[in-house]
Amino acid sequence: MDNKIVKELQKEEAIKRMKKLKLLDKVIEEFSKENGKVNYSENGGVLYWLDEKQYKIMKDFEKKHDALVYHIIRSQTKFGELLSMLYVSDNIEEWGIDRNDISNGHSLVYVENVTDKMCSEFGYISIKPMTGGLVRVS
Repeated sequence: MDNKIVKELQKEEAIKRMKKLKLLDKVIEEFSKENGKVNYSENGGVLYWLDEKQYKIMKDFEKKHDALVYHIIRSQTKFGELLSMLYVSDNIEEWGIDRNDISNGHSLVYVENVTDKMCSEFGYISIKPMTGGLVRVS
C-alpha cells in the first residue's frame, strides 16, 4: 500500500483512539487540523505542547518505526524522565487489537527514557483519562 495512504489511515486511526481515550476535544482538533500537533500529559492529566527536544524525540521515533505518535505521557521517576509515546503502527492488521487494549485501559507504547536512552523500550502500560489528558497508572 502507498506510504501516503498508510499515513492518512494512521491519522484516522489515531483520532479514533484519541476519542476512545476521551482526550480533550481541543487536543483532538489540534491533532487533526494543525499538521498533527501532539500534546503530552503529566501531573494528573494536565496537558502541554511539546518543546523542541520532545518534538525531535517523537519525530525520530516515528521515522525509525514508521509510526504516528498521537499522545505522550511524561513521567518523572527514579529511573529518569520518561516519555511514553502512544502511537499507531503501520501494521493495519494489529489496529483492532490495539483499540481493544485501549478499551481495557492498556496501550502498547514506546517509552523513551530521556535521562538514560539505554533504558528506552517498547512495552504495555496501564492508562486512564483524567482532566482532558491521560495518566499512566502502571
